[in-house]
Amino acid sequence: MNALVRMAGAGALLGLVGLMAGCERPPIDAVQHGYRGTGMVQVYNPRTVDKLIPLNVVPEALPAAGADGPKAGEVYQNVKVLGDLSVGQFTRLMVAMTQWVSPEQGCNYCHNPQNLADDSMYTKVVARRMIQLTQTVNGNWQSHVQQTGVTCYTCHRGQPVPAQTWFQAPPQDLKSNFIGDKAQQNTPARSTTLATLPYDSFTYYFKQDFPIRVAGVEALPGEYGPLNRASIKQTEFTYGLMIHLSDSLGVNCTYCHNTRSFGNWAESPPQRVNAWHGIRMVREINNTYLEPLANVFPASRKGELGDVAKTNCATCHQGAYKPLFGASMLKDYPELGAVSRQSQAAGMPTGVLAKVLFEVNQTTLPADAKASIEQVAARMKGFPNVKLDISGYADRTGSAAKNLEIAKLRAFAVRDALKAGGVPDSQVNLKKPEFVIGDTSGNSRRVDIVATP
Repeated sequence: MNALVRMAGAGALLGLVGLMAGCERPPIDAVQHGYRGTGMVQVYNPRTVDKLIPLNVVPEALPAAGADGPKAGEVYQNVKVLGDLSVGQFTRLMVAMTQWVSPEQGCNYCHNPQNLADDSMYTKVVARRMIQLTQTVNGNWQSHVQQTGVTCYTCHRGQPVPAQTWFQAPPQDLKSNFIGDKAQQNTPARSTTLATLPYDSFTYYFKQDFPIRVAGVEALPGEYGPLNRASIKQTEFTYGLMIHLSDSLGVNCTYCHNTRSFGNWAESPPQRVNAWHGIRMVREINNTYLEPLANVFPASRKGELGDVAKTNCATCHQGAYKPLFGASMLKDYPELGAVSRQSQAAGMPTGVLAKVLFEVNQTTLPADAKASIEQVAARMKGFPNVKLDISGYADRTGSAAKNLEIAKLRAFAVRDALKAGGVPDSQVNLKKPEFVIGDTSGNSRRVDIVATP
């Protein structure tokens, strides 16, 4: 009996230890973030903050270089993005980028040492596009990055591949599951800090443009269709996204919301507006700069579905309420502060050039689509090195196999129209058709024409 009592006591003690292991030990810092009585308090664990400090130290800036002298594009071959910088500025920025991205691998991570002008290494093609991405974020998204801006180091932190990225999750295999569609739940994942919420809210909100809300703006589904019903399932996907935001920034919900009324914009802190712009910025980064590089990356760098690594809030923030705790590196590298004049002058096509919408079960090009395709074809004539990705989309209503076949035929129709307009086969890349998750509107019956360098 005594042995049983001791065993029971030991079991209870172990259970208590396990329970306490899930709690944070004091002291905990609480900082008032709004009016008293509203519960708007930020709670910080000082030990967690202390661990983040050395991870957010800004590297020392290299000595500045003058703008005088010959331009890099005049001295070096195949400089497509930064050719309007002086040789000194160009060299300084290349050295800095090497320290930020590949300090161990050196320049050879992106360049062929036998021929620096060679574009055969995929890393060089990607790096060139990432420079354009950085300039676009700093020049066009100050509504989110303000004057602090970003550099390559913001995401890479001395690593060739940023630590925080995501791939699209494969759909549930319904053939082997008699329970039915679990809507991505009860499969704890790091994306939701191991909660049982849907594990791939990123596809809905950081790639696609689904409404982010937990309360409908109308009593019944109206002119905005079924997506406005704000179902419990939709709410859980929203919660999954919100948990990601909180975890990525190291804050709780009241950083962006007033607990009296989470949905009321008028009573929300300004950080909520900043986050609204940030979500749209991430979506543009993924769709305009990363997804079009799918045919550039090798298979070893792609996800299970063949997609490229994409960004989310953690890619830059990495647990801090502001990347690098708000320290600006852009002031020391103003060359990354706006879209390159060289790129602007070239007018290089980038991102989504056209979205061709189709009627239900139709694969014939609509009359109004021909004009937009002709415009794309005309624009491409001056850019033989730019590729066009043709992506057909479908929804899951009805037969999945039939819908994918229709999406493929629609992509064929767009490709043939581009060829008729003078775009050669070598510049057109047909991508595997895919589903638009949850969307049964006309936007899912489409073909995207996406330009990629």
